[in-house]
Amino acid sequence: MSVSSEAIPNNVGLAQDQRLQRALVHWRPRFLDWWREMGPNGFQDHHEVYLRTAVGTDSEGWAQFGYVRMPEYRWGIFFADPVPGRTVGFGDSFGQPVWAEVPGEFRNLLRRLVITQGDTEPASVEQQRMLGRTCPSLYDLRNLFQVNVEKGRHLWAMVHLLHSYFGRDGREEAEAMLERRSGHPDRPRILGAFNVPVVSWLDFFMFTTFTDRDGKFQLLSLAESAFEPFSRCTQFMLREEAHHMFVGESGVRRVVERTVGLLRETEDVRTRGGIDLPLVQKHINAWYSVSLDLFGGEISSNAATYFAGGLKGRPHEERFADHRAIEGVYPLETLQDGRLAREEVPLRNAMNEVARDAYTEECARSVERWNKVLEDAGMAERLHLPHRRFHRQVGIHAGHRFDPQGAPVREEEWDRRRDEWLPGAADHEYLRSIMNAPVYAPGKMANWIAPPSKGIDGRPLDYEYVRGCE
Repeated sequence: MSVSSEAIPNNVGLAQDQRLQRALVHWRPRFLDWWREMGPNGFQDHHEVYLRTAVGTDSEGWAQFGYVRMPEYRWGIFFADPVPGRTVGFGDSFGQPVWAEVPGEFRNLLRRLVITQGDTEPASVEQQRMLGRTCPSLYDLRNLFQVNVEKGRHLWAMVHLLHSYFGRDGREEAEAMLERRSGHPDRPRILGAFNVPVVSWLDFFMFTTFTDRDGKFQLLSLAESAFEPFSRCTQFMLREEAHHMFVGESGVRRVVERTVGLLRETEDVRTRGGIDLPLVQKHINAWYSVSLDLFGGEISSNAATYFAGGLKGRPHEERFADHRAIEGVYPLETLQDGRLAREEVPLRNAMNEVARDAYTEECARSVERWNKVLEDAGMAERLHLPHRRFHRQVGIHAGHRFDPQGAPVREEEWDRRRDEWLPGAADHEYLRSIMNAPVYAPGKMANWIAPPSKGIDGRPLDYEYVRGCE
């Protein structure tokens, strides 16, 4: 068996690296076995999907569209083009040349970053593997599969780094990423959000809005890395990540649009099989809060170490004035003796919070666009992000209870009102009842969602985006 640029489109010189080829030859069948076992259930061999495939790095023609069976998708390995003369943009090595190889003193830290990022990619495919059975349209089914195969390609990118720069340890970690399983009691995925079940399409749209947006900000931070291969790899991944967030944000918007239409006919949209706004709000609360945890603790010595070493910067580091961040502080609100208090944290130890600030601002803009639908319809109701203290499992607020406005609440009040703030068993059962069958007819939509404004790649809405559905 051989691996070539025809089988794996790439710009990393696979054809000239026999050792790397042999490593990928060994890993590729395991990946395909994992894909068939844990990829989209029921859509592996007999369905052709109109997919975008990365074929290069040219911004004018980096991808091509066409029908493909997903196991035959050409998962490529691409780096963004190098920046001549690039220097380290932050930390203690600010201004020095970037690294083409892994410095020995940072080997374990960089490997941990690659593994953690890589582990999220197959995890999300596993979380979403059953959604094709209840898709609201062929348009949405195709978008689900596009997200899935691009997550697979991002896994290939991380595995390439592990094989290329981390020796036997890297090869073993690449194997381990195919052995862990989302939500498995003994072999779970590394990060909590990637073990949370995605049981409905509303979950999926929230996941791609909020959790994939966290992925964007993690990639932006890693794209600043002084380790040039890691930086160039994640820069290219960002190009595909944009579509994932579009799928999520536009999906929620279409849900809200349909709900607005139903509210013109009835006060209780559930009687018409719609998704009421309080249920949308609960899902915002759930997925935004679990995604906030992915940034890590508000006060983090690891974040300080990554920044100081030039391993992981702030998103859009060029926008900051002080790239060493030695003397700055970050004002942080903490809980002390049951009361909220302000604390000044050394800036390097607060890098997770700096990234979380930018993330929160961008999430708020998504919610504003959903609220524009309500405003244009003349409705007074509004959706909102919960407070950053709400429902946190990681960081200084973990183990404490807060309401969605950020006020501390007692455990008994949390227990009493939990299903008022987060999706409960009755909510999940209702969503199962209205998402109990797929819509496979071209151009048709499930009752609970509005059609998109346009099709994909200039195709009409009634295009057969997935062939072979019955």
